[in-house]
Amino acid sequence: MGYLGQQLVNGLTLGGIYALIALGYSLVYGVLQILNFAHGDVYMVGAFIGYFVEIALGGPSHSKVPVPVMIFIMFAVSMIGTGLLGIVIERFAYRPLRKSSRIAPLISALGVSILLQNAALLIFSANVRSYDTSSFIPSTAGFSLGSITIDSVRLAVLILAMLLMFALSKWVNKTQVGRAMRAIAVDRDAAVMMGIDIDRVIRWTFFVGAALAGAAGVMNGLLLRGVSNGMGFVPGLKGFTAAVIGGIGSIPGAMAGGLLLGVVESLTQGYLSTNFSDFYTFILLIAVMLLRPNGLFGKKAIVKA
Repeated sequence: MGYLGQQLVNGLTLGGIYALIALGYSLVYGVLQILNFAHGDVYMVGAFIGYFVEIALGGPSHSKVPVPVMIFIMFAVSMIGTGLLGIVIERFAYRPLRKSSRIAPLISALGVSILLQNAALLIFSANVRSYDTSSFIPSTAGFSLGSITIDSVRLAVLILAMLLMFALSKWVNKTQVGRAMRAIAVDRDAAVMMGIDIDRVIRWTFFVGAALAGAAGVMNGLLLRGVSNGMGFVPGLKGFTAAVIGGIGSIPGAMAGGLLLGVVESLTQGYLSTNFSDFYTFILLIAVMLLRPNGLFGKKAIVKA
C-alpha cells in the first residue's frame, strides 16, 4: 500500500506539470480554435530562463539571496519572459494567419517550434544543464506519512501547480479579461459586436498560457531533470494529450487530464515497465477518444444552421 501511495504522489506531481502545459493548449484553442504546437518549446525556454536566473543569483551552491527568494525570482522571471515570448509568437506567427485556412496556423506553429529548438541549440549549445536542486534543497528535507515519503521539492512543485491552476480558474471566471475570453470562445462575432477588444484578449491568452508553460519548465528543472534544447517535445506532446483527454478548450478538463495522465504514467512505470510508459499513456488517449470523443469534460460543438 505504501508503494502505491508513493507512486500516486509521484504521479500527481508529474501530472501537475502536464496540467500546466495542457492549460496553455486549452486556453489558445478555446479562443482561437488553433493548436499551438510550439507550446512545448515555450516550456523549454522557461526552463532555460529559470536556470540562467539561478546562475545569475550565484548558482545552486552560492546563492546571493535566501533560497525561497531565489526560487521565487526564478519562477517570476521565467513566467514573465515566456509570457512575453507567447505574445511575440502570437503577433508574428498567428495573427497574420487568422483568416487563413485551419492548416496554415498549424504549419506556422510547427515552424515556430523548430525555430525555438534550433535557436536554443545555437545559443545554449547541446549541453544538458541541471538546476542541481540538491545543492540548495537537501533531498532528505520533507516529511513522511507512514511509508510514503514526500520530499520538499516535490511537495513545493505540487502545491505551486495547484495554486496556479486555482488562480487561473479564478482569473478566467472573475476578471473582465477572463469573461471576455469565455465570450469569444462561445461566439466570437457576438463578442465583437459587444465591443470586446479581440486582439487584447488574445494577447492576454497567449501571455497567460505561455507563463504557465514557463512555470512548468522551472518545475521540471527543480525536479532534477535535464534542461536542454530538445526537452520540450515529449512534455509538449503529453500536455496536448492531457488537454485532449480532458476535453480540448476546457480548463477543468486540462487540469483533470494532466493529473490523470501523470498518475497513469507513474503507475505504469512503477508496476509495469519504465520502457513502455509512453505506450500506455497513448493507449489511455485512444480509449478516452473511443468512449468520449469530446474528452472527459468536453461538450459537443453547437452547429449553427
